[in-house]
Amino acid sequence: MAQGPGLQQVQRLSLQQVLAPQMQQSLHLLQVPTLELRTLVQEELQQNPLLEELPKDEPRLEVEGNTDGDSASKETEDQIDFKEEFEVLSKLDDEWREYFAQTSSFRSWSPEQEEQRQHFFDSIAEQQSLQQHLIEQLNFADVPGDLRKPAELIIGNINDDGYLLTPVEELAVSSGVPLEELQKVLEIVQGFHPVGVGARNLKECLLIQLDRLGKSESIEAVIVQQHLDDMARKRYAEIAHAHNLSPGQVQGIANFISTLEPKPGRMFSTEQQQYIAPDVVVQKVGDDYVVILNNEQIPHLRISNAYRELMAKQDKLGDAKDYIRDKIRAGKFLIKSIHQRQQTIYNIAKIIVEHQREFLDKGLMFLKPLTMAQVAAKVGVHETTVSRAVANKYMLTPHGLYEMKFFFTPGFETTTGTAMSNTSIKEQISRLIGREDAAKPLSDQEIVAILHEQGIPIARRTVAKYRTELNILPSNLRKKF
Repeated sequence: MAQGPGLQQVQRLSLQQVLAPQMQQSLHLLQVPTLELRTLVQEELQQNPLLEELPKDEPRLEVEGNTDGDSASKETEDQIDFKEEFEVLSKLDDEWREYFAQTSSFRSWSPEQEEQRQHFFDSIAEQQSLQQHLIEQLNFADVPGDLRKPAELIIGNINDDGYLLTPVEELAVSSGVPLEELQKVLEIVQGFHPVGVGARNLKECLLIQLDRLGKSESIEAVIVQQHLDDMARKRYAEIAHAHNLSPGQVQGIANFISTLEPKPGRMFSTEQQQYIAPDVVVQKVGDDYVVILNNEQIPHLRISNAYRELMAKQDKLGDAKDYIRDKIRAGKFLIKSIHQRQQTIYNIAKIIVEHQREFLDKGLMFLKPLTMAQVAAKVGVHETTVSRAVANKYMLTPHGLYEMKFFFTPGFETTTGTAMSNTSIKEQISRLIGREDAAKPLSDQEIVAILHEQGIPIARRTVAKYRTELNILPSNLRKKF
């Protein structure tokens, strides 16, 4: 009788490569951007009592050897006075606790100091949110008291773009407020600033703006009401035929509608601006370009001198010794990893600068093809290391700030044997279209012919692909009457 399927335990021997935790940390430090690296280092400073940050005016120390070095260093470690070490730590801990207790709980301010302090905090500029702006207008609006709560409900459901995306009927059911009251206060809120706020879709938003401009009965309002999708797809001929207009008139109407605000709430956006710190700065000194690493954002670390002194003393051994030894090794490995990270980025940046000399001299049109495999071979690392090193890293050049990945691009070889990157070809296409006659825009095939005359062998489908990546419409949609 055959045995049916079931669970079985099978012993199997296999080899699997697993990265050690220290190697994983090293790769992670290589990949993170500078500002994030600073945050990680600050966290490590809090967790590892053996690490300390050097003042900025002190020179940075070189990476020291590993604690797994010769037997002499191991013997020195075995002589650490752990009893005295923990007495020092305990004393420092008590002193800091007392200091923070005094500064946080018992510090007194004079009336003049308190007034100056409060004035300082009151002077800090804080951007007003869209909801705060609407509530402020509600306070000054002639709104009956019984409609105040429904109005606040409507305002609370308006998103950051200025739209009320939750149906009024749904709000009425969930809040218990009569539908008629919600519709009444929605009309009031739609009269607030910014113009178009409280709209439930783009069409209503544009119509509110046209009504405020006195164009509620205009042809612009009719086209928004009936042909908004056709307008977005630039079907001007169909719109012109439907309303007995010329294509030129429809073009003018489209131009006017494009001046309206599709997201009225964005002027009150509370999103924080993202700041980018360049990891590498390229400066021209004489006839050469110099690569400078941005080390200002990275804390300069060393093993605490207090612990160095303790390593020369001798006392009983125990678990405390293992703890301190592990922290010393972790600290030294972190210092070494940061140094190795910076050195790798510097080596890669130098290769990029040497290869892209024409770009630095003349601009984007002269960017050359470059692959990570080429750089990896010159630096002497694996291609994946280059990929990690340039991820989320930025290079400040005389032509602006660029992601380091920007300089890695495939390309074409021209008929003269010159290598030309995809980015340079895209720039060329963009310039050709930027100089075209708006009444007779260049087709993809015409662009191909022009590039062929310049010695760039490129297919029409490639031009179409690059044009799409540049967010440029086809020639029939670029035509202006």
